[in-house]
Amino acid sequence: MVDATRRNIFKACIAGAVVSPLALTNSTQAIAASANTNTNCTRQTLQWGRGIEGQRKADLGNGTFLNPILAGDHPDPTILKDGDDYYMTFSSFNSYPGIVIWHSKDLVNWVPVGAALHKNIGTVWALDLCKHKNRYYIYIPAAPDGKPWSTFVIWADDIKGPWSEPVDLNIVGCIDPGHIVGEDGKRYLFVNGIRKIRLRDDGLATDGQVENAYSPWRYPDDWITENFAPEGPKLLRRGEWFYLVTAVGGTAGPVTGHMVIAARSRSIHGPWEHCPNNPLVRTLSDAEPWWSRGHATLVEGPGKTGEWWMVYHAYENGFRTLGRQTILEPIEWTDDGWFRAKGGDLSQPLPKPLPASKGVAGFALSDDFARNKFGIQWSFHNPGAQEMARVNYGKKVLELAGAGTSPADSSPLTCGVGDRAYQVEVSFTLDGDAEAGLLLFYNHKAFVGLGFTAETLKIYQYSEELPWARRELKTKSLRMRLTNDHNVITYEYSLDSGRTWKLFPTRMEVSGIHHNVFGGFLSLKVGIYSVGKGKVQVRDFQYRALAQKG
Repeated sequence: MVDATRRNIFKACIAGAVVSPLALTNSTQAIAASANTNTNCTRQTLQWGRGIEGQRKADLGNGTFLNPILAGDHPDPTILKDGDDYYMTFSSFNSYPGIVIWHSKDLVNWVPVGAALHKNIGTVWALDLCKHKNRYYIYIPAAPDGKPWSTFVIWADDIKGPWSEPVDLNIVGCIDPGHIVGEDGKRYLFVNGIRKIRLRDDGLATDGQVENAYSPWRYPDDWITENFAPEGPKLLRRGEWFYLVTAVGGTAGPVTGHMVIAARSRSIHGPWEHCPNNPLVRTLSDAEPWWSRGHATLVEGPGKTGEWWMVYHAYENGFRTLGRQTILEPIEWTDDGWFRAKGGDLSQPLPKPLPASKGVAGFALSDDFARNKFGIQWSFHNPGAQEMARVNYGKKVLELAGAGTSPADSSPLTCGVGDRAYQVEVSFTLDGDAEAGLLLFYNHKAFVGLGFTAETLKIYQYSEELPWARRELKTKSLRMRLTNDHNVITYEYSLDSGRTWKLFPTRMEVSGIHHNVFGGFLSLKVGIYSVGKGKVQVRDFQYRALAQKG
């Protein structure tokens, strides 16, 4: 077995901790300079565009954009250029429906198309979206409960679906597949390690064994990283060369760990030569706006400019709670046939790939429940096989049957967010012996929130109820409001449908609820839960972004 991945040797870090700026050696400085990363970047006031409901958006409306192009939890981006269209999707982990596909014309403004995966096959990590002979494929590493990692594939003749049921390729113990067609016309998957395996021509079965493909470039031993962990191989063919773009250094842990490296070969079978500009992307200090930058894919830009771009993920400085967000950075091809990143200081706007383009970005998160938004907005966290049976839509109402006894043993509905500060409201009506409430949910071991029964108002903190904080409240109908102001959480409740509000006296600070503390590579999402033997009627979910601090 080659180098262990970042996941199986992950060690938890202290909540809210950050890494001090590194004292780089001379050799490190020389290599870092070639990465074209601004080592003197300081925290600055960032001013994003304002989109639907005040949500931040990358497009500034003046021919420039400010990263991220997709705010919130959109990790391990895999992007496909399909004519004049771009499609992108991401790791969906334990959320189902999962693998939401997004569409863009200009690489900056993105809207969701729909979810491609509905059957729970376990935790979904870095996947690959590709097109071969007019058919779309998604190669998916997943770990069903109690079973080892394997690679699955789904396919569709239309990017909008319907998508096939997942087919298990039985590539055991591998993650992060990257698809490529070799000079021999055969199809291959590259996986972590970096290794490869040949596929059958239809792409729905393997045609050989996993074998070593490339020994990645090594950074100096004195660099502060999580672990070597070569993973996320993405490949393309340009001219006479195959290019292999790889992530090393570990996804999380120290902010300086994750990075992008590259190699090239005239044959898919090697030999591969290291890029002299490695690493192409890397965070060098905790003063930078984006931490743990890596896991990149190269893509040709729109139009006929000949420009190319790099799409990857990163944590936002001070907001690991939002998960890994999607970054767009320009690259340039050099005369020697290599490429380098040229985004520079990512706290500053960059020229858009299509300066004059205008497009809708994102979608409204407010939901009157007049239509089913599962797979676009809502998903269950780690659902059972029959979880959707809990859901029933009425006239502008969603009924959610109870399951379990608390949020710790029930699958909540979750909704991803991308703003540093926001406010949500929602109305609940209990039916039968039920409890319901509003959460910020990371996983079953990490959540906070406000809930109620017909007799009691209660609060969850540190993933368990605080009995001493209970309040007697006799009602079956309640409207709740949750305000997340840069990781400080305030709860309010209303007995008159939001005309007047009462403040719940306990506030929380949640900046430590992220992967470096709880593992899982997830994000802190808005959640709705229903437990007990009854059900809850959910109405009028409202979202609005609040003023962003730089």
